[in-house]
Amino acid sequence: MASVPEELPDRWLTIPNLLSIIRLALVPVFLWLLLGPKADGWALAVLVYSGVSDWADGKLARWLNQASRLGAILDPAADRLYTLATVVAFVLRDIIPLWFALVLVGRDLMVAVCIWVLRRNGFGPPEVTYVGKAATFNLMYAMPLLLIAQGGSDFATIARPVAYAFVVWGSALFVWSGLLYLVQTRMALRAPLPTRSI
Repeated sequence: MASVPEELPDRWLTIPNLLSIIRLALVPVFLWLLLGPKADGWALAVLVYSGVSDWADGKLARWLNQASRLGAILDPAADRLYTLATVVAFVLRDIIPLWFALVLVGRDLMVAVCIWVLRRNGFGPPEVTYVGKAATFNLMYAMPLLLIAQGGSDFATIARPVAYAFVVWGSALFVWSGLLYLVQTRMALRAPLPTRSI
């Protein structure tokens, strides 16, 4: 299982944490841009910033040796909030169907329950799998492409099938990675007590 955040330094003022805080603060702005004025260009810019800062804060944390307990909480929290905000806004604007959104949210709820059960039994969270990383990669490209595809330009027409391809692959991998978390959790809980480890 992955190392628990408590093993990381208890630091607050770091560059990666600042990037994550800004990313979190932009979530309501992103929602407002999508649902209020429907300023898709600005919403796309916020989404791009989110993706770039998500990559940058991890790189900077390792490069500057600024990994922290707070960062281990903020980074995935920001990712989940952007995913949730995007899914909610896209459903309200009829960009994606409700059933599709429920599948994505249901998978996240299942993983949250797995993590809660593991912590109650003395484990850290499950290790991030390559399938999970690939799912995140596909969905991170799918969301901005879906926004671009809402326009009426030639570029939007070209982007549309590419966006849906990323959606299909990303969603399939997202659900698969959730099932892998479920398998990891079950295996950990069924391990003999003397050999259990975090």
